[in-house]
Amino acid sequence: MSTPATVIVGDERTEVVVEDLRRTQIVMYAGAGGDFNPLHTDEPFATRVAGHPTVMSHGMLVMGLAGQVLADWFGTANVRRYRARFQSPTWPGDTLTVTARVDELRTEGGEHLAELTLTTTNQDGRAVLGGSATVVTAGEAT
Repeated sequence: MSTPATVIVGDERTEVVVEDLRRTQIVMYAGAGGDFNPLHTDEPFATRVAGHPTVMSHGMLVMGLAGQVLADWFGTANVRRYRARFQSPTWPGDTLTVTARVDELRTEGGEHLAELTLTTTNQDGRAVLGGSATVVTAGEAT
């Protein structure tokens, strides 16, 4: 089990979670998640029927990539809640950057908890996913 991080309100962590998202990654996620919606896997359908420029990645793939910042910072076992809102599609070739920010600290049930806001943007600065999380911390930094 990982040791919880020590943080203060306002602490941030920014990570590039994927550079040049590959179609292979999207297909691998489709197989792992069992989601073979043609918007994600069928170029002719995505472009001609749906009118998109190409296939789009799964929202849950982006959420998983963004969640890696939480796991890297606090450890998977210390994530108590993680929610996300999908804001814009992501496409092959996109680079995604996640910023997680500590907004609030509190103690509940004997645990030191932090409330975080997550923002995921693409290489153009467009928000593609927004989220929030509750994580266990070691307490406030001194």
